Amino acid sequence: MGETTVGHVAGEVVRALYGAGYMESTIGQYRKSIRALERYAGGPDAVYTRGLGAGFAASTFSERTGGFSRQRWFDYGRLARLCDSYLRSGSVDLGKWRRSGLAEPVVPGLAVVMECWEAYLAGSGLASATVGHYRRMAGLFLTWLESHGVVSLDGSDGSHVLGFLAGLRSRWSESSMRHAASDLRPLFRWLGRDDLADAIGLAGIRRTHAIAGTLPDDEHRRLLEACASRSVPSRDAAITLLSLTCGLRACDVIGLRIADVDWDSMSIGLVQRKTGNPLTVPMTGPLAARLASWLLDERPATDDDRVFVRYKAPHVALRGHSSVYEAISRVMRHAGLGRRGGSRLLRRNAATRMLEAATPLPTISAVLGHADPDSTRVYMATHRGGMLACVLPVPEGGSS
Repeated sequence: MGETTVGHVAGEVVRALYGAGYMESTIGQYRKSIRALERYAGGPDAVYTRGLGAGFAASTFSERTGGFSRQRWFDYGRLARLCDSYLRSGSVDLGKWRRSGLAEPVVPGLAVVMECWEAYLAGSGLASATVGHYRRMAGLFLTWLESHGVVSLDGSDGSHVLGFLAGLRSRWSESSMRHAASDLRPLFRWLGRDDLADAIGLAGIRRTHAIAGTLPDDEHRRLLEACASRSVPSRDAAITLLSLTCGLRACDVIGLRIADVDWDSMSIGLVQRKTGNPLTVPMTGPLAARLASWLLDERPATDDDRVFVRYKAPHVALRGHSSVYEAISRVMRHAGLGRRGGSRLLRRNAATRMLEAATPLPTISAVLGHADPDSTRVYMATHRGGMLACVLPVPEGGSS
């Protein structure tokens, strides 16, 4: 049974990686996973089975963090799949690994790029949704190169980028094209291929921002009054105030944990799910009052440590942005605003009011969790007073 021991199967995986031209750093990551597999199996002489591989791939608990490790999920899973392929056919299959139905190249020179890009993303700390977008666009581009006879990135140039984007444009809307450009550019920057990144700018994809809507002063006041009303459930009021006064995203409201609330300093500290950046925001008196009322008087008994849970059993965390949207809309109806809205509207409103209070743009960007300062500048268009101050007077003798 020597040919199916953990040590032998893992050795075949390493041999296949070298034969396919994988980078030494990537193979080093595989060797690290192999050592973990040997510890899990009880030594390199243990017999490797698909059941053993499945158990190893599922061992994603990190002793250091005390929770799920995305890096282990990625590293252990890919090693187990390659070992399983050797058991099935007697050879390591590097070309038929398909994860999540994403397009992936088969040609080794491009497959290794995809492999390394995914490994980088897995440890980047980016939000899972962002990682998914970046992986998808990289797969589409690399498989497009493959279908056009390009076997490595060394043989690619700006014309390939323009051809790929032109193909997408025939099927995608202009707004989707802006997302495509945004999701593709990080890959080229990571590769050090500024020529490919610069080619995106030649595709004529314009990035535009619609002027963000905000709440008029009267509606803002009425919404605050509704949040203070005892006829509005504390949970709905607290959710609304977190977006209205703190500018939190819906995903951060849903993921907020009881331990994130510091009552001594009257602040909330969390790691933003979209950007991975830490954020600390002060709690206003009304927010603290409604949050305390929810936690002490209205929140159902549950083992879930998320602040906001369902009223009805099972008492687990709210699911999806729609839960936040509906909570805010209920408060808006109580305030008689005659409109519906969610955290996005209230975040825009919070940003505009910070601008009106002469808050510097970098501070607003940090509070809203924008990785790109340009994302914050769009709110300048909603600041009427600031925009009017930029208007030049009509020269004497000019026509109005």
